[in-house]
Amino acid sequence: MRKFLVIASLFATTLLQAQNDKRATAILDAMSNKYKTMTSFKVAFTYTNEASKETLKGDATVKGTKFRLKMAGQEIFNDGKVMTTYIKESNEATINTYDPKEVGDIDPTKVYTIYKKGYKYVFIEEVTESGRVYEVVELSPEKKESKVSKVQIKVDKKDKSVRSWKVIQRSGQRLTFKVDKLTPNVKVEDKFFAFDPTQFKGVEVIDLR
Repeated sequence: MRKFLVIASLFATTLLQAQNDKRATAILDAMSNKYKTMTSFKVAFTYTNEASKETLKGDATVKGTKFRLKMAGQEIFNDGKVMTTYIKESNEATINTYDPKEVGDIDPTKVYTIYKKGYKYVFIEEVTESGRVYEVVELSPEKKESKVSKVQIKVDKKDKSVRSWKVIQRSGQRLTFKVDKLTPNVKVEDKFFAFDPTQFKGVEVIDLR
């Protein structure tokens, strides 16, 4: 009888895990589809390093594979072919050929599709904040050599928008990005995503292409 109960318990746990995976897939697919319907979007966010308790503001404008990101004293321009990182403090711009595989966690175009390749994911919980219900899904990279241990994405249950995402590194570092405002379908020309040195007086340009 005891053996039967143990087997039944294991079966129930496995079944629950499968249900959670199915729910996680539904949540992430709905979230991803929401952003796919947008021709472009702009998001303002708060960035927090849990270890240092440092909190900074940033914003990102995304249009297809193009993005322009402001965060932590730097501005990153990516027109889909060339990526330029501008450091305000040193008035220096570094230009590289854009390689999606090298951008990593800073690529805001990947937040809504990251789960589709190289990650396992499970539904964790529902939480209520200021009267709104959010569903939390946890992603784990399949590659053991990944610097990332887990990514937790919090999705608004009603409108399927991303409320926040937390990146937990294997080193123990925890970085949280909380969405303050999302503006869909912003009108923005392609040249907005290309770095223009004439707009930055005295800038030193380092071209590594």
